[in-house]
Amino acid sequence: MGFNIANAALRLVSGAYILNSGIGKLRLPAESAQGLHSMTANAIPQVEKLEPAVFGKAVAVGEIGLGAALLTPFLPSRLVGLGLGAFAAGLVAVYLKTPGLTESDGIRPTANGGAMAKDFWLAGIAAALVFGRGKAKTKIKEVAKPAK
Repeated sequence: MGFNIANAALRLVSGAYILNSGIGKLRLPAESAQGLHSMTANAIPQVEKLEPAVFGKAVAVGEIGLGAALLTPFLPSRLVGLGLGAFAAGLVAVYLKTPGLTESDGIRPTANGGAMAKDFWLAGIAAALVFGRGKAKTKIKEVAKPAK
């Protein structure tokens, strides 16, 4: 496992964004927690079993954990990429299954869906972290010295 500037950039941008989002959700007002809960339950029915306030706290803690993991340099990029991929899959599912966020083709965002459609970039970053080549190994050829 070596340092890769491309992975570091991807991890820094996504990690800081997600960490900030999680910290912002720690004191989520009840009506915001209800909205987050109902949008998510629309895409993931199992969420319906949780109370909105509990779900909001769980999302906050999950985002803080994922953001911190992305920002921790000694954790493998593929591992944190898998976590980011699972998180992004949930966001994309909410976007695709929430009425009014996509055009009639089911993909392109409406004016109301633009804020959620941007979460596809997290899926792209996750794919890059998971399937990226990591640190390139450079082979240096020895140059034969001329005989004296």
